Amino acid sequence: MNTHVIEGPISPPVMVEPEAVPSELLEIQLQRRLGGRVRELRVLVRHDGVILKGWSSTYHAKQLAQHAAMELAEMRIVANDIEVR
Repeated sequence: MNTHVIEGPISPPVMVEPEAVPSELLEIQLQRRLGGRVRELRVLVRHDGVILKGWSSTYHAKQLAQHAAMELAEMRIVANDIEVR
């Protein structure tokens, strides 16, 4: 069984199946890792992968978000629609 941990802001870690990763929990985890580098971050989890939306001031932050999402969701990135402004 392939599971991973998603930590909540106050609650203890929750074990979830990779295909059942809620978008909201993934958004929280990504924002923690990115330290606010991506603004208005939205994550859409679909059956075929993850879509990232939002904006950042650097291409580097966009790439960090993509790699963190792949690691946390254990799914492929269908689209990285984070806009660099």
